[in-house]
Amino acid sequence: MKLIIGLGNPGKIYARNRHNVGFRTIEHLAKLYSIVTNRRQCHAQVGSGKIAEVRVVLAKPATFVNQSGEAASCLVNSYDVPLSDLVVIHDDLDLPLGKVRIRPNGSAGGHKGMNSIISVLNSEEFPRIKVGIGRPMTSDGTAITDEDKIVNYVLSDFTPREDDIIKVAIAQVAQAVQVILTEGVTAAMNKLN
Repeated sequence: MKLIIGLGNPGKIYARNRHNVGFRTIEHLAKLYSIVTNRRQCHAQVGSGKIAEVRVVLAKPATFVNQSGEAASCLVNSYDVPLSDLVVIHDDLDLPLGKVRIRPNGSAGGHKGMNSIISVLNSEEFPRIKVGIGRPMTSDGTAITDEDKIVNYVLSDFTPREDDIIKVAIAQVAQAVQVILTEGVTAAMNKLN
């Protein structure tokens, strides 16, 4: 059993936000593999099925991004999943728009949802797939570091042009998930990073 968690905020108002790339990927995987994700469990919307003949649980925490650890911990314990069989999908400000990066472990990198998961699980030792959303820039091309402006940015929707790029990235993440499930994280990193 593999547990795949996509991070995002629940509710229609957030559905197309930059911060909801993880949710959108879970929805894409569910559609691609005919997995119904309408069950409520552990403060998350979940569904189980198979991807490439591997049993999976797909989950979208309903706790809002910054408290994702609550749902992740409950699901890991409920399904007795070793952390090596947990995959977390999330947005990343420090990757260019649409860039997909697979990592076997590591720090939160400033992502509050990942920080919540790492803190509650008391471990950084689980795979994650990051999807670049790019960092907001000033008119002169300087990266914005103001926390309030960054929050507004991640909670804003992609432009139509950006959304086209993100749709391609989501398809790449789905491919990465399949490779992780069938060949492992290292193989996925070698093929897709």
